[in-house]
Amino acid sequence: FEVHRNWLAITHSLPVSSWYHENTSEWTLDYPPLFAWFEFGLSKVAQHFDKNMLLVENLNYASPETVMFQRLSVIFTDLVFIFAVRECSSRLLSFLCCCCGTLASLSLTYNGFLFGFLLLSVAKHLQSEHLQGALLFSILLNLKHIYLYVAPAYGVYLLRDYCFTRDVKDGSIGWRSFSLLRLLVLGGIVVSVFTLSFGPFLVMGQLPQVLSRLFPFKRGLCHAYWAPNIWALYNILDKVLVVLGVRLKLLQEAELPRASMTGGLVQEFQHSVLPSISPATTLFCTLLSILPAVVSIWRRPRGARGFLRCLLLCALGSFMFGWHVHEKAVLLVILPLSILAVESREDAGIFLLLSTTGHYSLFPLLHTPAELLIKVCLMLMFTTFSFTALRRLHRGKGSLLRPLEVIYLLGLVAVAIACEVVIPLSPWKHRLPFLPLLVTSVYCSVGVCYSFLRLYLSLWRSDCKAKQP
Repeated sequence: FEVHRNWLAITHSLPVSSWYHENTSEWTLDYPPLFAWFEFGLSKVAQHFDKNMLLVENLNYASPETVMFQRLSVIFTDLVFIFAVRECSSRLLSFLCCCCGTLASLSLTYNGFLFGFLLLSVAKHLQSEHLQGALLFSILLNLKHIYLYVAPAYGVYLLRDYCFTRDVKDGSIGWRSFSLLRLLVLGGIVVSVFTLSFGPFLVMGQLPQVLSRLFPFKRGLCHAYWAPNIWALYNILDKVLVVLGVRLKLLQEAELPRASMTGGLVQEFQHSVLPSISPATTLFCTLLSILPAVVSIWRRPRGARGFLRCLLLCALGSFMFGWHVHEKAVLLVILPLSILAVESREDAGIFLLLSTTGHYSLFPLLHTPAELLIKVCLMLMFTTFSFTALRRLHRGKGSLLRPLEVIYLLGLVAVAIACEVVIPLSPWKHRLPFLPLLVTSVYCSVGVCYSFLRLYLSLWRSDCKAKQP
């Protein structure tokens, strides 16, 4: 809430040249310029609700009028998401996506609007309107740079499926069919959007400052609350090794970094036993994790559905191995996966596992007692509908989930009871305040990592079938 209030104040009260330099608040402007202009437009409406919210020095200002404006602006911009869901068609799919979007919008301001742009772009590619899809994604990328996660899927798919107009009979690429004109048109669309967005800051000589805000590598490997990915498991392994090392007197507790023993979940995390992870390491791991999906779509595009599978694998690979990943990025995988879930029985099972785990991993974002009942009810409604609807859609073929997957999800219920009820009411609440976050992150990491492996196994199987005569 305060993040966007501050950005409203910055874009309304200060000249453009100061937007990416202002640091009165800890919540500095760190989204691409197109989103800054979006906030500027909202500020013109916000001044009619309460002008005091637009003062930079009014930190943590939350008058009733300010709260009302923030909520109304989210509801209004979420109309983009609703329209995008309709473009993707299918009543079942629409409900699944709306449920995902509702859970996203509860605490993540304007993310429904941004997810709407993503779904619109995907829908255009499903309809073979590739230039419109590229334009929408370029705009989205300049609204929020987290969508760089899926940029490789867009780039390779458009080059392979749009710029090359024909394939050889065996499905391999027809090099002579390459269209330079299509590439130039596609490049012109992308360059135009980026020029309009970053051009003014390039002219003012502020491009390095803008990029330093967009890619703050000094923030550390993980957020204060670890996203449920491979680095959460790496972190907890380091902590376990520290505890064992101290008890076996192989390590001296006084010589260990303070955060490794008492800080729990902090941004600047220094590993004590395992090697500390650098941004270059996460980049290498991310590229390695998405490479098979990108190679697969280049060799055998399999149309827009193949692009969609590559997109979600790029999103999940980046979530799994990226630097300073936010937990909400898991929604970048859940939303496109919901489209495949209504078409494939195997994808439906993965969707049920990943969506349940991913949505529960967002619970710590709604941490006040007043929000407990709301988030639990919404989660139960979404989960019940998803299981019921997908089971009916793929009925007559056995369970969608394997026995171990069912056990894992039942364990998620136990984790929820422990973290939301037992620990807050026990003495551990004060002794180990970070424990609920730690348990949630680590347990959900197991489910997310498992889903990642299952998705790649599914891709490998489809590639094997495509190779068969």
